[in-house]
Amino acid sequence: MKTASLGTPPTRNIHLIKWVEKTAELTQPDSIHWVDGSQAENDELLRQMVESGTLTRLNQKLWPSCYLARSDASDVARVEDRTFICSLSKDSAGPTNHWENPYTMRRKLKEKFAGCMRGRTMYVLPFSMGPVGSPMSQVGVELTDSPYVVVNMRIMTRMGLEVFKEIDKDEKRVVPCLHSVGMPLEPGQKDVPWPCNQEKYIVHFPESREIWSFGSGYGGNALLGKKCFALRIASNIARDEGWMAEHMLILGVESPQGEKTYVAAAFPSSCGKTNFAMIVPPEGFEGWKVWTVGDDIAWIKPDAEGRLRAINPEAGFFGVAPGTSVATNPNAMATLARNTIFTNVALTPDGGVWWEGMTEKPPAECIDWQGQKWTPEIGKTGKKAAHPNARFTAPASQCPTIDAAWEDPNGVPISAIMFGGRRATNIPLIYQAFNWSAGVYLGATMGSETTAAAAGEVGKVRRDPMAMLPFCGYHMGDYFRHWIKMQRSLSRTPRVFHVNWFRKDADGKFIWPGYRENMRVLKWIVDRVRGRAQGKETPIGWTPYYEDINWKGLDFPKEKFEQLQTVDRAAWRSEVIGHEELFILLHAHLPSELIYERELLICRL
Repeated sequence: MKTASLGTPPTRNIHLIKWVEKTAELTQPDSIHWVDGSQAENDELLRQMVESGTLTRLNQKLWPSCYLARSDASDVARVEDRTFICSLSKDSAGPTNHWENPYTMRRKLKEKFAGCMRGRTMYVLPFSMGPVGSPMSQVGVELTDSPYVVVNMRIMTRMGLEVFKEIDKDEKRVVPCLHSVGMPLEPGQKDVPWPCNQEKYIVHFPESREIWSFGSGYGGNALLGKKCFALRIASNIARDEGWMAEHMLILGVESPQGEKTYVAAAFPSSCGKTNFAMIVPPEGFEGWKVWTVGDDIAWIKPDAEGRLRAINPEAGFFGVAPGTSVATNPNAMATLARNTIFTNVALTPDGGVWWEGMTEKPPAECIDWQGQKWTPEIGKTGKKAAHPNARFTAPASQCPTIDAAWEDPNGVPISAIMFGGRRATNIPLIYQAFNWSAGVYLGATMGSETTAAAAGEVGKVRRDPMAMLPFCGYHMGDYFRHWIKMQRSLSRTPRVFHVNWFRKDADGKFIWPGYRENMRVLKWIVDRVRGRAQGKETPIGWTPYYEDINWKGLDFPKEKFEQLQTVDRAAWRSEVIGHEELFILLHAHLPSELIYERELLICRL
């Protein structure tokens, strides 16, 4: 069979051209399109997808330049059990990752990819994670047969001709990303609105820095700059080069005097990460501002002075829609009001979108995420109008609180790192680790209780170290060691804190109001970093006195605060035994510093 013509490549990089040529021979696309990232190209791809039924154009008066996609019911989220780290040795991947022999996996994938793009266009998509040309950025090229991926990657990354120029400029190392929906078309065969394959593979080869993804067209399975590159592959690059690729939001807190403090924070899912990244200060914080640098991923490197600086490697927000509203996150709602691609939300009769939690009152009727009629009566049966993992892809530049330095090529200076899980008992609202090593232990042992939506027993604590369990591209024990080693290259380490917005009282009700009120905790963190706040020593770390918190505008009695901050020594002994479960799993690679920190904690308890 004749291989599609390469046309005139907009790059001189011979390795890249050869790889495109070789991949075209394997996958057999009908044509090859070199993505230039232009508005005209984007408009044409959107037009084609509306014509094919992949996208629905929304009411342009209500939702300018916004579109809705409905995925196949089998292709709605990340597929952890089909995600592989194929390092040369199984030991390197560690017990928390799925591993397969890279030679076996490559053979298997080549069989899957053989002829998989027949009847389709292969898009050659160059993208930069981080500002183009920044010393903190990395470059990738994704070959994909999905136009949906191209238009979403245009929002999520910096992509197009300027990246080809960057690749040519200094022969920069490129991370090769290969993606296919895995549904070739025979001559005359009609396409479906959402092509995908029941069999899925999301595969990472850490040593060669390659990503191969087959069978899914959805989210992080297909937008390979997201978790695949920015965390799983980047965590390997970061370990080798002496920096950190983390599942963290980045925000800047500005005082009325104009003093700005940057904080990075890691929260597992369902812990209000995006809401916190775009927090609006409550009553009593006149003159205070919170600026958003990133809502999901942080790349953190020491600068020449030995201070950690961070960039957000992404250019957009890939947010969960359900639960997002003007009440919970007004800045996110303002961000997604235009130039946004919605996936698996409901379509309203006036050509708008809706999802659970967007408004108090649902629409009288709408078309659900599977294209069926939906009414509040149907909703009472438990059938959702929007899929629980429905998403919006929106440009970060549209966020009303986007920080002036969010695209600074040198990043922003990080003064504090926060960890936080969802815990009904034991864990206080806020405490500070005694030092960096204790902070690493704190992050390594953090956990969240499983909710009804998660697999397993409800209320069971699932350890999620640094919120990186599904995203660390190598052995978790070595990842902890890398965190500890980072201190050596720093003149000043950020202070480390743990928060828990979800502690409950004896009646099972949340004690802390959360949302905007979390600003009160954030201010104490800033005051601690700046040396302005007292701390009370407890066995687990420093905690605030009641008087250290700004309570203006909130009636929150001291007794209630003490209840939130209680450190129950007996309960904490059980907590430490819970830490052991993960440590036993990682024992062969566990740094001795963490064992020492655990012993110190036991002594203090």
